Amino acid sequence: MSQAVTAPLTGEHFGLHIPFMEAIGLLSLTSDHQSAVTRLPWREDNTNSRGDVHGGALMSALDYTLSAAARAHIPESGMATIEMSTQFLNPARGDIEFTATCLQIIDEIAYCTAEARDPKQRLVATASASFKVVRKRDRNTRV
Repeated sequence: MSQAVTAPLTGEHFGLHIPFMEAIGLLSLTSDHQSAVTRLPWREDNTNSRGDVHGGALMSALDYTLSAAARAHIPESGMATIEMSTQFLNPARGDIEFTATCLQIIDEIAYCTAEARDPKQRLVATASASFKVVRKRDRNTRV
């Protein structure tokens, strides 16, 4: 089952409402059965003291994009991050595009990889992560 978003949906990230992703301005672009693509437009409030995209903003976008790739395998489930490893390779300048792929899901654990590229297609960061598959619960339930 393929899902393609031709324009970013306000308040939605591949069918989910995620206020934090809205706060950093992340745009969900495309998703298919094993991958997801997002974009973080450059905004001053997401930068470090040098004007580059802050590492925390990059890691948040990577975490979401990795989990979206995993959710593409099991659309009615959520993902809880178990661990994530990030490698920063170049300063993140301009709009950053993230591409994530879910490699496999074994025993309710999803294994994914991702990369982040700047407008000149330079590799800014890479990441790998594992996620616990979690079944959806009522959004208003806090425990």
